Amino acid sequence: MDLQQHRQSYARLLAANAGLSAAHQRIIDAFATVPREQFLGPPPWQVFSGFGYSESVSDPALLYQDALVSLKPEAHLNNGQPSLHLASLAALAIRQGETVVHVGAGTGYYTAILATLTGPSGRVIAYEIDKDLAVRARDNLATYANVEVRHQSGTDGPLPECDVVYVNAGATSPVEAWTDALRPGGRLLFPLTPVHGAGYMLLVTRTPTGEFAAKFTTGAIFTPCIGAQEDGTGQRLADAFARSNVAAVRSLRYHTTPDATSWFAGPDWWLSTATPL
Repeated sequence: MDLQQHRQSYARLLAANAGLSAAHQRIIDAFATVPREQFLGPPPWQVFSGFGYSESVSDPALLYQDALVSLKPEAHLNNGQPSLHLASLAALAIRQGETVVHVGAGTGYYTAILATLTGPSGRVIAYEIDKDLAVRARDNLATYANVEVRHQSGTDGPLPECDVVYVNAGATSPVEAWTDALRPGGRLLFPLTPVHGAGYMLLVTRTPTGEFAAKFTTGAIFTPCIGAQEDGTGQRLADAFARSNVAAVRSLRYHTTPDATSWFAGPDWWLSTATPL
């Protein structure tokens, strides 16, 4: 097969792994179109399996599997699990013409997929705190006219007003700069995770009244988000994930006193099992 055929097979595999159907064809097509090898640096590449990193590979066809690929081994930074990202983008339901803020862009592969989904009438503002990765992302995305790469933290506000915030680094709390940026109907998806170990992707939607609906979508492990980690909260999160039903969460609330519907309370925020006010 040529590389385009590999991409198409890869996209179908990811959709199957994520449990998606033809109803998500736009997302499947985006994964079948964007050339992953152009965002990973020159070969050879290190591909991660369940048993650790493989020996270096130089055939780009081997990148089209549902696996991590190392971006910066000394910093433990990877190009993330493709099926997790495909499922996450399906949950966000990005429409053409929308504005997306991408926090933790890495070298730009998933930013390119976001840009494909928003189309030329949309816009993607990508944040990457690691200077080397940000420079690589800017070079890799130079042909995407609807993308801007910023070498800065995506946790510092204010962020541009937008329809979607997609975060690719683990946080122990929802950063208010993320929800503050959302327009009515806007969606935030980020990994709510302990400092170490697995957590869940949390989808937050701003309602017309300015409240926030929330629900967990899928389990996730991510590199920690600089500026969005706190050890004490992280440990309590790990305990909550172990003992409580994540499907019960219905809303995110800030700066109010948790009541009997509280599923988890962090500093100045809490998750409720009640629908938004």
